[in-house]
Amino acid sequence: MKKNAQCDNQTCFLCKNCIKEWLPAIAANKKNIVVKKGQVIFNEGDPVTGIYFVYEGNVKVHKKWGTDKELIIRFANKGAIFGHRVLGKHNTHYPISATALEPGIVCYLDMEFFESSLKVNPQFMYQLMLFFADELQEAERKMRNLAHMPVKGRIAQALISLKDQFGTNSEGHIDIELTRQDLASYAGATYETVFRMVNELLQENIITTNGKKISIVNYEKLFTLTLDTAL
Repeated sequence: MKKNAQCDNQTCFLCKNCIKEWLPAIAANKKNIVVKKGQVIFNEGDPVTGIYFVYEGNVKVHKKWGTDKELIIRFANKGAIFGHRVLGKHNTHYPISATALEPGIVCYLDMEFFESSLKVNPQFMYQLMLFFADELQEAERKMRNLAHMPVKGRIAQALISLKDQFGTNSEGHIDIELTRQDLASYAGATYETVFRMVNELLQENIITTNGKKISIVNYEKLFTLTLDTAL
């Protein structure tokens, strides 16, 4: 990867929704950060400094769950915003962590400039409001699933959500490689349970795997699992 790679000022959530006249200001204020696989971009509890966007690669947004576990809230892929949950008068520390899943590039804007961007870009403000609404609905759905859906259904829903977000590659695999631990953290389950349930899905010919890669071969049957006791 190029160490001095620069983003194109066209890809991220802000650049796509701001007025054209604001792009030079973004170019002058952004910082491009090259990240390595597994690199922590910021930790839960760190003081807030700014907002991030993904230019290349994938980032997991996660939160502590108990003393030694984590819950993956969402994945941010190309163009996506993350770190935005700090918006608000009383948020001085990041409530979540962000970690690079693979080598990539993230764009960083300090909070003062980001807030200026909100004030002069009504279309961006509107799209961000819709994004927050979608996030809230998704968070509520995940909380219901954690309380009412069997683990196998949650794993099925996690795989469907990953396919919807990342699509599939030329070989038919979901186009993101996750460890079983990350899949467990996303589904709100233990590693051991996910390992067992993935083996069941393999035996039932619902999915196939190749290392960390997963393919859904019977979408209808997988989707049916998400309907069991889900609200």
